[in-house]
Amino acid sequence: MQLSVNGRRREVAYPDEMLVWVLRDELGLTGTHYGCGIGACGSCTVLLDGQVARACLTPARAAAGREVTTVEGLARGEQLHPVQRAFLENPLQCGWCLPGHLMSAAALLERTPSPTDAQIEEAAGVNLCRCGGYNAIRRAVARAAELKREDG
Repeated sequence: MQLSVNGRRREVAYPDEMLVWVLRDELGLTGTHYGCGIGACGSCTVLLDGQVARACLTPARAAAGREVTTVEGLARGEQLHPVQRAFLENPLQCGWCLPGHLMSAAALLERTPSPTDAQIEEAAGVNLCRCGGYNAIRRAVARAAELKREDG
């Protein structure tokens, strides 16, 4: 089976495995983290056709015919995505939750370029942060919106 991951067609040998394991173990894309295995923490968040999805709950087969975007696919060449740049300015303590927050923020900014504080809170609230870095996360998402607008 083939998947489209970060704009590239990739051959997948184990389509019945959860997407998180196919990405990490089969394709070597370790930016997608495994946290809880029940979709509660969000560290495994990827985008399927631009929509937030939990890779620990999604069989790889369910991603066939769709575009999978991982944290590795946010950057365009040497240019980091505004979300990546903003989180570098507002670092978190351990970073385990970071991929999920980056992907959720990227999806939010794609559909809402100038999110309100409430919209940022709602988007960030679906991912857990073990270190309690929610204020830094909210600041980073707001900063990413500014950077995205500046980039045009």
